[in-house]
Amino acid sequence: MKFNTKTIHGGQKPDAAYGSVMPPIYQTSTYAQSTPGGHKGYEYSRTHNPTRSALENAFASIENGKYGLAFSSGLAAIDAILKLLKPGDEVISTNDLYGGTYRLFTKIYEDFGIKFHFIGMENANRIEDYMTKKTKLIWVETPTNPMLNIIDIVSAAKIAKTHKVLLAVDNTFATPYLQQPLDLGADIVMHSATKYLGGHSDLVMGALIVKDKDLAERLYFIQNASGAVCGPQDAFLALRGIKTLHIRMQRHCENGKAVAEYLAQHPKIENVYWPGFKNHPNHSIATSQMNNYGGMLSFTTIGNNYKEAIRIVENLKIFTLAESLGGVESLAGHPASMTHASIPKEEREKTGVVDSLIRLSVGIEDEADLIADLKQAID
Repeated sequence: MKFNTKTIHGGQKPDAAYGSVMPPIYQTSTYAQSTPGGHKGYEYSRTHNPTRSALENAFASIENGKYGLAFSSGLAAIDAILKLLKPGDEVISTNDLYGGTYRLFTKIYEDFGIKFHFIGMENANRIEDYMTKKTKLIWVETPTNPMLNIIDIVSAAKIAKTHKVLLAVDNTFATPYLQQPLDLGADIVMHSATKYLGGHSDLVMGALIVKDKDLAERLYFIQNASGAVCGPQDAFLALRGIKTLHIRMQRHCENGKAVAEYLAQHPKIENVYWPGFKNHPNHSIATSQMNNYGGMLSFTTIGNNYKEAIRIVENLKIFTLAESLGGVESLAGHPASMTHASIPKEEREKTGVVDSLIRLSVGIEDEADLIADLKQAID
């Protein structure tokens, strides 16, 4: 199947009981057995649930993987990956990453004896400089949050394979509509399915997708043992969301381009970070590994004034000031005080997350209304 068809049919089949086209919400914790161990593949819903299984099959399909896993949140999915490690292991991570990921790495897993190296990966060959015999995982976000930096997945994968370490890619910003990291050599793809995969700002969920059976079995064990699974209602909502991923992403990309180009020519805006610009760092890599440039962008104002940035986000009318991203509605955020507040000021500013930085998740409304809203808020 081509991608647009996969979002609707990939890994899916009518429900076995009554032929339901949409998987039913199996709102049950347990399942009847005819004899001890005699069941129809389901014993207890932390371990397996038919609605969640249908979603996990869909996850695998749209990322060209073989195995999908659904979690209660994106951070729960990342947590499961880190549980593959043991004290003394080392992780090389991009230094421009979601604040919640940074917090999990530094405030939880560093205390368990895992060492993290946070580095700029715009030149993926820099990863080699930090490889040791203790390195077990390379963690990549691309595009990054919130600076929209692009990391060469193919180059990172070659380094990972050479050193026999895992490469995990957070594909939340791009979605499988724009890039498929497993096809580029990654071992694990992670999503905050809360965002574009769900697409309607009505669920919280994480996803992992892999190709390797042994790795999948280790992650399934962790998923079941730790228990951070999503419920059947959220699984149903995510399945529904995935069915329109392709048409939503097309509009997100169109609107993102229009908004980025408007901001780039505005006299009060200093920098616009969007991978579609030819002068964007690693634009050529974005063009080669992505099918388009997405609906996420960030910008700063001339003078880098904190209060001015707050004034702008407070004045927006169609863009909603809110955490998160990837819904059909446009959202605006102020990373320094919101999503990246957990990162120390000196650390976040090294990566470009300055006081005036505003991040936009451009939705699927009419582009003229979005531009008019930005105009009145900025002017």
